[in-house]
Amino acid sequence: MTGDDARARDLAVEYKTVGIDDAATAAARLRAEHELPTLLVLDREGMPKAILPASQMIEILVPAYVVEDSTLAAVVDEGHADRLCQALEGRTVGEWLARKAPVLPVTDPDATVLEIAALMTQAHSPLVTVVEQNGETRLLGVITATHLLHRLLGPPS
Repeated sequence: MTGDDARARDLAVEYKTVGIDDAATAAARLRAEHELPTLLVLDREGMPKAILPASQMIEILVPAYVVEDSTLAAVVDEGHADRLCQALEGRTVGEWLARKAPVLPVTDPDATVLEIAALMTQAHSPLVTVVEQNGETRLLGVITATHLLHRLLGPPS
C-alpha cells in the first residue's frame, strides 16, 4: 500500500492514554517514561477528550512570575526548582487541562494521508485521533507525526 492510497484506518496505532480523572503526577510520569510528544486524554466514556502536549505540561509547572519575567528563573535555587512538581500533587488530569486545552484533532477512518497531514498542520498537533462513528463511536487509534512522515517519505533509497 503506497502513501497515496493509505487511509487513516490503515495508519492508526495504539497509543498510551490517560483518563480525565487520573492523577496528574501519574500522567506526567507516563509521558516522561514513554517519551511521548503529547498525552491523549480520554473522557469518562473512554473517548478522546483532549491532548496535553509535553510543552504545556512543563508550562503548568513554571510559576507565573517566572513566565512573566524569565530573568527570575536565574535566581531561583535548585531546591525550589525541585519542588515545582509538588504543584501537581493531588490534582487530576482534568484540572490540569482546565487551564488551556489544545484542539483535539479527530479524523474519520477513511481520511487520506493528505487530509491527515492537513489536519495535523492546522491543529499544530503531533498526533491525530482516528474515531469511527458507525452507530457507536469508537477510538481506532492515533496517527503520530513521526509515523505519518515515515509513510510519506517511503523506504530509504
